[in-house]
Amino acid sequence: MTAIKHALQRDIFTPNDERLLSIVNVCKAGKKKKNCFLCATVTTERPVQVKVVKVKKSDKGDFYKRQMAWELRDLAEVDAKDATKENPEFDLHFEKVYRWVASSTAEKNSFISCIWKLNQRYLRKKVEFVNVSAQLLEELPKAEESVPSGESQNVAGGDEDTLDDYQELNAREEQDIENMMEVCEYAISNAEAFAEKLSRELQVLDGANIQSIMASEKQVNILMQLLDEALTEVDTIEAKLLSYEEMLQSVKEQMDQISQSNRLIQISNTNNSKLLDEIQFLVNYMDLSKGHIRALQEGDLSSPKGIEACINASEALLQCMNVALRPGHDKLMAVKQQQNLFTDLRDTFARRLTNHLNNVFVHQGHDQSSTLSQHTAELTLPKHSPLHRDLLRYAKLMEWLKNTQREKYEGLSRTYVDYMTRLYEREIKDFFEVAKIKMAGTTKEGKGKFATLPRKESALKQETESLHGSSGKLTGSTSSLNKLAVSSSNSRRSQSSSLLDMGNMSASDLDVADRTKFDKIFEQVLSELEPLCLAEQDFISKFFKLQQQPVLAQGEHTDDSDGTAHSRPVSEHRHSMSSEKDMVRQMMNKIFQSIETELNSLIALGDKIDSFNSLYMLVKMSHHVWTAENVDPASYLSTTLGNVLVTVKRNFDKCISGQIKQMEEVKISKKSKVGILPFVTSFEEFAELAETIFRNAERRGDLDKAYIKLIRAVFMNVEKVASESQKTPRDVVMMENFHHIFSTLSRLKISCLEAERKEAKHKYTDHLQSYVINSLGQPLEKLNHFFEGVEARVAQGVREEEVSYQLAFNKQELRKVIKEYPGKEVKKGLDNLYKKVDKHLCEEESLLQVVWHSMQDEFIRQYKHFEGLINRCYPGSGITMDFTIQDMLEYFSSIAQSH
Repeated sequence: MTAIKHALQRDIFTPNDERLLSIVNVCKAGKKKKNCFLCATVTTERPVQVKVVKVKKSDKGDFYKRQMAWELRDLAEVDAKDATKENPEFDLHFEKVYRWVASSTAEKNSFISCIWKLNQRYLRKKVEFVNVSAQLLEELPKAEESVPSGESQNVAGGDEDTLDDYQELNAREEQDIENMMEVCEYAISNAEAFAEKLSRELQVLDGANIQSIMASEKQVNILMQLLDEALTEVDTIEAKLLSYEEMLQSVKEQMDQISQSNRLIQISNTNNSKLLDEIQFLVNYMDLSKGHIRALQEGDLSSPKGIEACINASEALLQCMNVALRPGHDKLMAVKQQQNLFTDLRDTFARRLTNHLNNVFVHQGHDQSSTLSQHTAELTLPKHSPLHRDLLRYAKLMEWLKNTQREKYEGLSRTYVDYMTRLYEREIKDFFEVAKIKMAGTTKEGKGKFATLPRKESALKQETESLHGSSGKLTGSTSSLNKLAVSSSNSRRSQSSSLLDMGNMSASDLDVADRTKFDKIFEQVLSELEPLCLAEQDFISKFFKLQQQPVLAQGEHTDDSDGTAHSRPVSEHRHSMSSEKDMVRQMMNKIFQSIETELNSLIALGDKIDSFNSLYMLVKMSHHVWTAENVDPASYLSTTLGNVLVTVKRNFDKCISGQIKQMEEVKISKKSKVGILPFVTSFEEFAELAETIFRNAERRGDLDKAYIKLIRAVFMNVEKVASESQKTPRDVVMMENFHHIFSTLSRLKISCLEAERKEAKHKYTDHLQSYVINSLGQPLEKLNHFFEGVEARVAQGVREEEVSYQLAFNKQELRKVIKEYPGKEVKKGLDNLYKKVDKHLCEEESLLQVVWHSMQDEFIRQYKHFEGLINRCYPGSGITMDFTIQDMLEYFSSIAQSH
């Protein structure tokens, strides 16, 4: 085994700077025996690394190769299987368990003992040994433990020498041995003699060393004496150092006390500074001046100065209540007292403000209603700008009330709405009664309802007091307030001093002037309502602070019963613009709840007077809706007028449907000629009126749709009447009426009816031609039949020059037919035809000369056609008509002039 150990050290471990400490010949347990060696090694360089290396002998030679290596620090456990009995098996627990069987128990014990010693020295007993005999697990000698650290390397070397008898020579030792052997010639040939020589020289050197030691005894004693003196001095120095150390310890304790005192002083200063900041914060943000407290408790809410003082005080109070307290402030008694004071001031001032504004509503409304009598006979509405101007002084206080006392704010809103609802309802009802009287044409202003319009002051006072409770006095000047001016675009105001005398006339008796008067009255009504609604809505938005974001910057504070302030996030109060607009719309709907009803009643009256009034109302209402939507699409005025516009549009559609129904119900006389149908004339009147009314109107599309419906009904019913006509030919009815329609559309130039205009012209032209052809067939009837037969023969394949050989169409038959139509007979026939056409046509349309000229052209065309057939079918015969084209022109001209 020693030779194997030397070989492994030389071939495998020395090249890697490693030293082999122990070796065991093993094989794996339970398998076919394949021997290998487990080696315990350490590195020669520091830091020392301890490894367990598996070495296997090569199958192809006698050399060894390194197969696997484990770090000893990765070894968790060594299991010897049995501590009492000899057993060659043992286990090493690395990352997994390796089971080995040693060649002998002694090799196993020697290897485990080596592992244990390496574990004790380098791993601080990390590895656990199980089932190992106590004799193998020996402690390291105490002598080694007491060796100074400077000699640890030598001790380690000595201990490692005990692990193995073999000690390899280093290079210097080898060089010394070689030099010694070179001096001795027989060092190799006679080793025993060389060893004896070395022994003798060693004894000589030992003796010299002993003599030297004995000779130096005196010097040793002197040295020992010096050492004793040095030790005495050392003790003295140590005593001084000890006293110095005690002094320094005392100084250190004093410095520690000073440092602790300074630290406490610094902490105290920091705390005092923070406390001062907190106190300054509370004083700056939670202190309300005596002047503000006095204004909140006793401030005059009637005078401008008093109102301004109350506004400033309320804003300061709101700022104090909304201050964001720091953690712990709410537990301070002073803070709680201030919060309780703020709460009391808020509640007191909110009650004062609510009671005062209630009295303002009552007395200002009383002053407003006293002026109603001057508006009763005129078509005007009372102006509420003085009331609005006085109340707007309290707008900021209303905003404060909205942010602090929501219930009182909402109560004031309801009170204002209830009172103004009654006031506006009375004013609007009286206003519309005047408008209806002017529309109906009655002059009884002093009778009936209007005789009682001026109310007694006592009755009004009783009503307002029942609504608001006890009343107070409102004093102070309002001359310095800004006047609220709300104007509507394109609004016209007509100051009429006399009533329109329309009487009980029917729609057929109304002329354009009457309709214009109605238009002015309706425009006056809308022009009065529009600024009234806009001014009221603008006042509500400003006075009640709607459609604006809340003033709170950080959060609103609400007080519990114990006076503790709790902050709520701003998000709970950040209402959307739409919700506040809805609130404005609800208030406006309640205040002006009678406007829509009264407007619908007025529209119904206008439609009853004359259905064509719906055209005026549609244009005016559309214009005002368009104007209101441009200002605010979601306003009350826009919504209400939009609803009323639906009613007006419905009446307009009803008017169109009524005209169409009248067209369908038209009955014509069987004994007289038809002429221009009444619904055609009605359409012309409607179109002329509509074009005048709808010039530059916003809702032109509604009229265009109505035009399409009406013109289609006119076309259909003209054809229906023409088919039913017995006295007048169908072509004449169609020709005259479509000519009238064409003339009307051409004159009015209605762009949406351009296709219908062309269609009317086409129908008029077609029926004119048809009437002319049918009428001209009678004067030359036999001649027409003769040439129709000639054309039929040609169509059957007979050549034109061979037609004269046909028995029925020879030259004699042609001359015979021509003789029946001499010039006098033709003129007589044309004269009868003129009388007949004159009898068919009506005088209103003046189409007689147009028809007569068309007949002349058609007659000449037929004449030329007959001459052409004679020249082609009867060439060289010399047959001609008894009259010429010039004769025909004279006939037509003389007949037209004679009538």
